[in-house]
Amino acid sequence: MDALLNTRYVEYRKQVRQFAETEVLPIALEQDEKEEFSVSLAKKMGEAGLFGITIPREYGGQGLDYLSYIIAVEELARIDSSPAATIAAHNSLGITPIFSFGTEDQKKRFLPGLCTGDKVWAFGLTEENAGSDAKGVESRADLVNREWVINGSKMFITNSASDIASGITLQAITGEKDGKKELSAILVERNTPGYEVTPIKGKLVWRSIDNGKMRFKNCRVPESNLLGKKGEGLKIMLSTLDGGRLSIAAIGLGLAQGALEMAVKYSKKRIQFGRPISDNQAISFKLSEMAVKIEAARSLLYNACRLKDNGLPFGKEAAMAKLYCSEIAREVSDESLQIHGGYGLLRENHIERFYRDQRLLQIGEGTSEILKMVISRHLLK
Repeated sequence: MDALLNTRYVEYRKQVRQFAETEVLPIALEQDEKEEFSVSLAKKMGEAGLFGITIPREYGGQGLDYLSYIIAVEELARIDSSPAATIAAHNSLGITPIFSFGTEDQKKRFLPGLCTGDKVWAFGLTEENAGSDAKGVESRADLVNREWVINGSKMFITNSASDIASGITLQAITGEKDGKKELSAILVERNTPGYEVTPIKGKLVWRSIDNGKMRFKNCRVPESNLLGKKGEGLKIMLSTLDGGRLSIAAIGLGLAQGALEMAVKYSKKRIQFGRPISDNQAISFKLSEMAVKIEAARSLLYNACRLKDNGLPFGKEAAMAKLYCSEIAREVSDESLQIHGGYGLLRENHIERFYRDQRLLQIGEGTSEILKMVISRHLLK
């Protein structure tokens, strides 16, 4: 497979892996314990070129393909899912819609500053009554004197509350058509009056990402901040989610890889009955099964990336990759913790964090149940 054999991908993987082991690993436990988002780490990731990976250089990005981006997310998640999620949310959900659907003026206005690590951008679909039901949004945007007046709220929004959070692409009701909600996507900058964000704390997972609950009270933005055409909001959101699912799959794959490596290392040094537990067939077979699942997941994910990079339909394959990678992240982290025994339950050991972090993967970017619906619809249509 190209990603495993092509020198360009191999070298890029080494580059990101070195960054993750040098910059992310030393602070991972502390950031998780304190439940803090590291602005300094975000800026270092920006300096390393991890923001705007797939955005063309003319807009300040790195101009790389989607597979390169997925490898970067995978390598970060091998060490810590939180910075991987920061990169995934910013690249897939934050800036990709602006590049894919924005006007030339919007691209030049927003993208360069969002490719440096000095600013992050959010994606606003989820609300208290809208998640799996993407049409269930209740936020409204009314056009008054050539301005969108926005009222409503958003929930569980990544990259929304930190000092470098600079705005959001949100979906809102902009009218009705044929008795149905007309949904549109609008760009809203954080310095807009009436734009309020409250950080969400006390999470089981991804404790060092920037996550918030948002409220909009008569926020006014120019009519020109409409992304795409009026009424295209759902199309923009769902299209964005297809690419986003690949990045969540990459987090699952990277987490599973890291969990396996921890299990191998621990099983070789843990002595019971006078020999390493890796000598026991019960343990060695667990490791073998974990490795097989990871390789299968990697092939599934990279194939979906190849389809996307070649401009081919990839929605079904993205759903499959996200479903399978999130499930094997759960299975592999569980088995790795089992191999660690009681020591795996201590917060000083990274596997404890991995075991918690994997749990979001079956929920975010489409629950496992929703993804099965998506896949079946592709098969049956």
